[in-house]
Amino acid sequence: MIGELLRSQPEIALFACLAIGYFIGSFHIGPIQLGGVCGTLIVALVLGQSGARIAPDLKNIAFALFIFALGFTGGPQFFANIGRGWRYGLLSLIEIVSVLVLIMIAVSVLRLDVGTASGLLAGAATESAVIGTASEAIAKLGLGDAATQRLQANIVTAYSVSYLFGLVTIVLFTSQFAPLLLRVNLREEAERVWRKLGGEGAFSEGQSAAAPALVGRAFRIGKAAGITVRALEEQYGYNLTVEQIERPGADLPVAMETRLAAGDLVLVAGRRAAVVAASAGLGEEVLGADFGQLFAQRLNVVLTRPDVDGMTVAQLRAQAKPENARGVYIAAITRLESTIPALPGTDLHRGDVLTLVGAKADVERGAKRLGYVLPPTEKTDFVYLGLGVLVGMAIGRLGGTIGGVTLALGTGGGCLLSGLLFGWVRSRHPLVGSLPSAAAQILKDFGLATFIAAVGLSAGPDAIKLVREYGLALPLAGILMVLVPGLLSLWVGHALLKLEAPMLLGAIAGQQCSTPAISALVGVAGNSTPVIGYTITYALSNILLPLMGPVVVGLAGKLG
Repeated sequence: MIGELLRSQPEIALFACLAIGYFIGSFHIGPIQLGGVCGTLIVALVLGQSGARIAPDLKNIAFALFIFALGFTGGPQFFANIGRGWRYGLLSLIEIVSVLVLIMIAVSVLRLDVGTASGLLAGAATESAVIGTASEAIAKLGLGDAATQRLQANIVTAYSVSYLFGLVTIVLFTSQFAPLLLRVNLREEAERVWRKLGGEGAFSEGQSAAAPALVGRAFRIGKAAGITVRALEEQYGYNLTVEQIERPGADLPVAMETRLAAGDLVLVAGRRAAVVAASAGLGEEVLGADFGQLFAQRLNVVLTRPDVDGMTVAQLRAQAKPENARGVYIAAITRLESTIPALPGTDLHRGDVLTLVGAKADVERGAKRLGYVLPPTEKTDFVYLGLGVLVGMAIGRLGGTIGGVTLALGTGGGCLLSGLLFGWVRSRHPLVGSLPSAAAQILKDFGLATFIAAVGLSAGPDAIKLVREYGLALPLAGILMVLVPGLLSLWVGHALLKLEAPMLLGAIAGQQCSTPAISALVGVAGNSTPVIGYTITYALSNILLPLMGPVVVGLAGKLG
């Protein structure tokens, strides 16, 4: 009865896969979480035994939207990190080369078909997008319908088997085993790096509310009587700002040459360490001053200035004229949807979203000098989106033969490259192509989950056959495809590139495109310094690994 219902109304099977799959994927076992995509695939493989099938057109549309949004959101950081972040980028290249070599060894030893080889890459590297690009490449091999469906089914089955083992391995490797191999206490190292970058102490989510990095306090001037605003701010490296002066009977305009007088009530705002250091010399702190909220203006700004690219936060403040920089503070830096610590020693990248805090006039002035305000729009520019997908489909028709290996980008590879280009253009010309981050996230999540559910339903009947054929070989291969690149990157990053341990381990999690790994790593480290390395390799690997789907299909077919 249920099987007949699912066959007659496959939309029920689709949403059942999404609902049950994401429910299963939400559970944690220690630091391990399957996630909604893997949960959806497992449920789809089970429900696929009923014979329910999703129309191929829906599957293709869903994947095209997902892969375009993936490229669109990663485009600015991908291009920004080519060349400049070469030390971290080298780790992504180690990942790509080593997994390709290991896949070819597995093809030779285990006699894997092209579908199983591609699924092994997707699962071990925890990069679901490979399923789509490899599936399209197989569809272009000119095989019969039955053979094509069998090979595409093998992709998702091999993925589902190797993904779990690859996920567990990368989480445990980065957060537990790698620190032991480096002979470091990761929490102590992370705190040392935090302080080296200019942090005031080990940061954790629990501490952030009690000790915010930026504060505003009101003082009744005593010892500081007679000092000018300029002299006071310069004394503390312009890390604090006099925002307002209230003299008995009047509110004084704040000018750089204004002299503070005994009894003045002043609002001093800025970095907590600077305000605390200045408090003893200013006078008595006044609680409950009615103008204390003037500092609490927040504005999200996309950094576009090319001359600022690569500067640290401290260097940016030092090179700016005091009258331009005063009153403007960077409270947070968002890069590839991850928040990295906004410390004085943190490097700024073009395309970063900076959260500016200060008085309204100050943050608006800072926004104009740094880039453009991220508009709080919820509307998507469907002209830009539709044109981008069309261009991607046109690019996907390109292909050729290199060294006897036939390569075809397909819709997935084409839309990925198109998304990169359109996202990069959007970052340079913000008045066109609105695709809000929430809308892009919906396209990525729903597009990928729908695609995965569709291929999982079609693969259901063949899944058990593949598991019986290879047994433990696929899980073991998945573990090796995490450990070998991880160990190589650990040695190269530590011995040759001299990367700090927290950033190196974060970069290894990023080259594996593993969000659970960076989450576990941040928890062990006690602060967010590993995210600095993670964002660079994640930006590169998240684009390069999906492009390897057609490559694996071509090489495995040639070798086989």
